Amino acid sequence: MSKHQAKAPSQRQLKVGEEIRHILAWILERGEVHDPAVSNKTLTVTEVSVSPDLKAATAYVIALGSNSDEMGEALLGLNRAKSFLRRCVAERLQLRHAPKLNFSVDTSFDKAGRIDTLLHLPEVARDLDKGSTNGDKNGS
Repeated sequence: MSKHQAKAPSQRQLKVGEEIRHILAWILERGEVHDPAVSNKTLTVTEVSVSPDLKAATAYVIALGSNSDEMGEALLGLNRAKSFLRRCVAERLQLRHAPKLNFSVDTSFDKAGRIDTLLHLPEVARDLDKGSTNGDKNGS
């Protein structure tokens, strides 16, 4: 196994990530972050991935109804509030070390939308229909 090959996260990493996601979502929902770039946005924490040593966590965030410029501002606001958010996570999560938080835009919804659009193109639908009729002929 090479050094660069990614391993699946452990059960502990998944549990800690989910707990951090809940804590961050609760903090954002209550409006405890007073940065103007964050407080006037509806932010959703979609996932938190935690490093194997549980000392670093990346929170993937999307802003509902925002464009990329507004999302960039929200990320800057979250990064300015990093130490406050880390302290809040440390108070609510029983770990030896509070993980360092990083924030990133979740692009998975954009990718899924792009794939969905491609699958609904007439050319792709035609090719998919050809594949299913060939499979029926060979199977009979």
